[in-house]
Amino acid sequence: MTDKNKQDKQGQNEDGVWLHCSNTAVRRASRHLGQLYEDAMGDTGLKGTQFSLLSQIARSNEPTLKNLADAMVMDLSALGHTLKPLIRDGLVELVPDAQDRRAKRVRLTDAAAAMQRNLTARWQVAQDRFDKALGKEKSEELRRVLAFISSNEFTKAFKRDEEA
Repeated sequence: MTDKNKQDKQGQNEDGVWLHCSNTAVRRASRHLGQLYEDAMGDTGLKGTQFSLLSQIARSNEPTLKNLADAMVMDLSALGHTLKPLIRDGLVELVPDAQDRRAKRVRLTDAAAAMQRNLTARWQVAQDRFDKALGKEKSEELRRVLAFISSNEFTKAFKRDEEA
């Protein structure tokens, strides 16, 4: 363990970062990593969350709002807030579901689909940098752990003591 990583009696490293809270650690890492990926995206005008949303819509082939919110682990209100500028800028459109007119589906416009495809190359550069900096095996393991943390299975395990 390097001097930089040594913990004091309050569970902080020398920079004063609290090391006992998993939520704080994940949020802090997420903000930092988000900034690095946004820098890699260049001057596109899109935030990392917007690129992730466009990519999820492309992978999901016109998902319903509810399905998209579930896939992004967002509530419908937060999803609506994130979609609003994409709709305003003509990148995303909401269309009624063919089977259930009450449900809305999210569709990429042709411009958004082209933008998402082009930005995927920039994202891949950032992803390769991440894998190189952390190491490919650790990077893959981290994604598996984070996928589990965002799963319903983890939520059930986390809340198990509440139900007892």
